Amino acid sequence: MNTTEQQIKNVVLVHGAFADGSGWRRVYDTLTSRGYRVSIVQNPLTSLEDDVAATTRVLDLQDGPTILVGHSWGGTVITQAGTHPKVAGLVYVSALAPDSGENTAKQYEGFAETPEFVIDVGEDGFGYLNRDAFHGGFAADLDEADAMFLADSQVPIAMAAFDTAITVAAWRDKPTWAVIATEDKSFDQAMLQHMATRMGADITNVSASHALFITQADTIADVIVTASNNSAR
Repeated sequence: MNTTEQQIKNVVLVHGAFADGSGWRRVYDTLTSRGYRVSIVQNPLTSLEDDVAATTRVLDLQDGPTILVGHSWGGTVITQAGTHPKVAGLVYVSALAPDSGENTAKQYEGFAETPEFVIDVGEDGFGYLNRDAFHGGFAADLDEADAMFLADSQVPIAMAAFDTAITVAAWRDKPTWAVIATEDKSFDQAMLQHMATRMGADITNVSASHALFITQADTIADVIVTASNNSAR
């Protein structure tokens, strides 16, 4: 056995916009079967501050060094919340990764639009993914029934959150990994690669949709294990 195996046993998973923590179930099952203690954040998606606070509360409960994982909007959340002293390493899963002083919206500047990813915004400022476009734009590698369940159970996000700048980027000081879905229709591929490269992340590319947190659970779990074995302090 590798002498560094499972030096870090705690993993915290952070979901993105239009989703909830239940989407991590397959990653959770894989990691817990391998001896990891896995906690899942339920972001309220009401503001960046609220989501960071929800993540911080879960991190406070950990009994030692922790790998913090974020999908999509969850990447912005872990970039800020990852400054927590218990966070030893970061894993970005087709995730946003602003730098200090940047907001989420800025990450899209200069990159191609994603016409299949359609957000409908209500009068209250909360956005939902368009149901008719959901399967192709978010979860093309899920079957229709599973994709429609995600569409019909999605959690709206306060769109103003995308305009809120982070104050510090945890990836500048902590080891970082990225899993990128090469068939992601939610973000321009060049944008995902740019963000991961700027972080200096160890990048794993996988053929998947934006729902890779479900469809590529084994690959994501393997990257988290690698992070746990290489982030010990």
